[in-house]
Amino acid sequence: MKMHRMKSIRIGAGLGFYGDNWEPVAASIERGGVQFIASDHLAELTLAILQKDRQRDPALGYARDVVPMLLKLWPLMRERGVRFVCNAGGLNPRGAAQAVLAAFKAKGWQAKVAVVTGDDVLSRLQSAEAGFDHLFTHEPVAGVRERLVFANAYVGAQPIVDALDAGADIVITGRVADAALFLGPLAHGLGWTLAGASSEQELNRLAQGLTVGHLLECSGQGSGGNFGSQGAWQAIPDLAHIGYPVAEVYEDGTALITKAPDTGGRINFDTVRQQLLYEVHNPHAYFSPDVVLDMGHITLHDEGFDRVRLTGARGTPPTDTLKVVAGFRDGYKAEVTWGFSWPDAWDKAQAAQATIRTLLKEKRIPHDELFVEYPGLNSAHGALAPLPKADALNQSNEIWTRLVLRTQDKAAADGFGRLFPWIGLSGPAYTCGFTGLHNTSELLGIWPTLIPRAEVEQGVRVELLS
Repeated sequence: MKMHRMKSIRIGAGLGFYGDNWEPVAASIERGGVQFIASDHLAELTLAILQKDRQRDPALGYARDVVPMLLKLWPLMRERGVRFVCNAGGLNPRGAAQAVLAAFKAKGWQAKVAVVTGDDVLSRLQSAEAGFDHLFTHEPVAGVRERLVFANAYVGAQPIVDALDAGADIVITGRVADAALFLGPLAHGLGWTLAGASSEQELNRLAQGLTVGHLLECSGQGSGGNFGSQGAWQAIPDLAHIGYPVAEVYEDGTALITKAPDTGGRINFDTVRQQLLYEVHNPHAYFSPDVVLDMGHITLHDEGFDRVRLTGARGTPPTDTLKVVAGFRDGYKAEVTWGFSWPDAWDKAQAAQATIRTLLKEKRIPHDELFVEYPGLNSAHGALAPLPKADALNQSNEIWTRLVLRTQDKAAADGFGRLFPWIGLSGPAYTCGFTGLHNTSELLGIWPTLIPRAEVEQGVRVELLS
């Protein structure tokens, strides 16, 4: 009797954030046997960065590293038939696609590039009758409506499937959910049902695919990078040449997490389980636009040689809402850092800080907050890092002080640095440097909410460019 051989797809991790290293992606293409690369360029704060780019130039608003990255990777991809999916489009997916195609044309290259749009819901939140509430504080959107500058819904994997079905070599999206970047190619390549999936088998397969995406979406963090196990991180080999994780996923959803041969990093039970729980509030209800994942029955079997087998993910149908991340203008900040040296370093820092607070009060400089921290003492852990007593601090070689003024008044932020220079000769003795006198930046606040998915999905479009 002829045995049926189960079909499988190999997919590799791309970037984990805007500005990440793409050299390990080349290794996955060259030696990892992948058919797809999925690259996650967007954190919630990344959209704020892209908004500032777009304010300077309306043609921007996308993750600009996508162009040099694809110029590097496309020759390797074309030779091996590897296809690429990314959310580098940010706030301007079409602009990103046009920039990639222009760069390819200059090289004499041709590629089919698909653009996914429709995640922009700013006009909906700005509507006077919109009744959206903050996801956590439940405050109404009316409080920030006039200051909103972007609002994007987390779209699911279906438009990626549609783009790949249409023959796209490269798919560029906006705010598609991170793990959906991986689930889309898996559903396309393995024939899984996304829209309307209802059976236990279908939902569990999607849950397995979502888990794969979650394990791969943070690039090297899924293969031993940023590994936090005390006493174990030192054993992760050759981080200078880390290999990003690769998953081989079968029709039934079973997955093998590995990496390209002859690369650094480590795939084992500990590194995979750390990434599994990364940014997970409730492991029994990890929400995504395509399926709700229950991690409670997942089994990770360490097969050795940088291979971990993943089984047991369970899924239930997704909700009828999508998460939205919106950004609003939230004033300005200015910051100054300087250091005081032994002897009496701590007392000097306190005296200088008190002087600045006095000047802010006497000059009636409008501000919401003066934030103070001490790099090297509490800037990593904040209130969780109790400070030593003043006597011990005064014996320190140096005390660095960072002051950040938050204000709604740009002139106040611009003038903050002018409060400091005279301290160089007329304040407590310092010898450790002084930075940030002209350092004003606009603040963008993040405002999450939920939106009926039908309102978003009816406007999602896939366009094939070449």
